[in-house]
Amino acid sequence: MPEANPIALTETARGAEVDAAPAGAGAPHVLDNPALASLTGPHARFAERRGRVLRYPVDVSPWLALPAAPDADDWADLAALAGPGAEVPLPGFRGEVPDGWEVTFRMEGVQFVDDGLDAAPDPEAVRLGPADVPEMLDLVARTRPGPFLPRTIELGTYLGIRRGGALVAMAGERLHPPGWTEISAVCTDPAHRGEGLATRMILAVAHGIRERGETPFLHTSAENGNAIRLYESLGFRLRRRTAFLAARAPEPLADARQAPVPVP
Repeated sequence: MPEANPIALTETARGAEVDAAPAGAGAPHVLDNPALASLTGPHARFAERRGRVLRYPVDVSPWLALPAAPDADDWADLAALAGPGAEVPLPGFRGEVPDGWEVTFRMEGVQFVDDGLDAAPDPEAVRLGPADVPEMLDLVARTRPGPFLPRTIELGTYLGIRRGGALVAMAGERLHPPGWTEISAVCTDPAHRGEGLATRMILAVAHGIRERGETPFLHTSAENGNAIRLYESLGFRLRRRTAFLAARAPEPLADARQAPVPVP
């Protein structure tokens, strides 16, 4: 989930929401539940499942996917996946959690999609690999762009810019619904902010996504005015509002379930 930022949503973003179909207005868009579309599509190899609940391995991504209208069995399966007393993210969920669950975090979010990005490769950008993960984790810890875990790099291409050998900016790919790829972990070392590195990283990652015939999208906090203004200036448009929620599973669990297994 993105980090909160105490800056209000811009007037442009307030008035620009498009493509979000009202409840009951036909089939949902693939981006309405992007984690589900990813874990049943291009990222199926990562999926751990119990019943209708899917998630990424906990060292890859905190994103998980509930069905659109989870029932008691779904919540029991989610609790079994998480373990007693574990905190789980519930991105996009706007309903009420059942008795025994405790909401621990709630933040309004926004989803932006490419609407004319001037995407281009960056001559200074280098592709990051497993050997770079410790440095990437350190940069994320200092800049707090949102979750980046030891195996997040497996989700897609990550690019970085180095100065004096040190990693000072990066961005990469996270969720991957069919036809779409999410840009994530956009961050810049505080000593190098104001140099336009975040813009360059976004456009370079977007270029790689476009080269595959896919469309970039991303999420941020609805209060992250700096990020929203940047995304709008680059050619993203607001597609829909969403929510970032986390809740703690009951302890003890109501019933025992097996440990998660990868989806065949």
